[in-house]
Amino acid sequence: MNISAVLLAGGESRRMGQDKATLLFHGKPLWQIQLELLQRLQPAEIFVSARTDPAWRPVAVEFVADDPPSRGPLSGIAASLAQMHAAHLLALAIDMPFMNEQYVKFLCDQIELGRGVVPTIDSRAEPLAAIYPREADTDFRSALAGTDFSLQSVVRHLVESRKMREVRVRNQEKKLFLNVNELSDVAVL
Repeated sequence: MNISAVLLAGGESRRMGQDKATLLFHGKPLWQIQLELLQRLQPAEIFVSARTDPAWRPVAVEFVADDPPSRGPLSGIAASLAQMHAAHLLALAIDMPFMNEQYVKFLCDQIELGRGVVPTIDSRAEPLAAIYPREADTDFRSALAGTDFSLQSVVRHLVESRKMREVRVRNQEKKLFLNVNELSDVAVL
C-alpha cells in the first residue's frame, strides 16, 4: 500500500487524568491496538506523532515531534506530511479503539492521486481517521502560520479545494469513531 501512516498520540489526556496511550482496553494498551491496526495495513512507513517521544514507541516506528508550539493534531499531521515519503498519509487517533482494518482499507480504496478522503458524520468531518494527500502540506503549514488551528477548518478548506473528498459514515459504522476521553468511557464502551 503506497501510503504512510501516523498514529496521533500528542494529546495531554487532561480529561483522562493519565496518558491515554497506556490505558488498557480489552487487555491491551490503546497504543498497541492502534499500532497493530496500522501495521496490518503494511504502509510504506509508520510514524508516532506526539509532543515528546513516548516511552512505549517501538524502535521500528519513527517518532515525529509535533511542530512547536503544539496545536494538537494539526501540528502532528503537518509534521508527518513534511516527513512522509508516500503520496498519502493515513492519520489515526490513538483513542479510537473500535476503528478496524476493513474500514481503513475502504478509505484507502477511496483515495486518488492528489486527493485524500475524510469520513463525515452528520456533516462533521472525522479528521482523526482520514487520509491526506501530500499536497495538503501547504494547507497545514498555512493553518499553523495563521490564527485558526481548527482541524475542522483545514479539512473543510481541503474539501472545498478538492484535495479531499467526503465519505459519509453509515449508521452501522458510527461506532468505529467512538473515542476514549475519560476513564468512565472505558466502562461504557
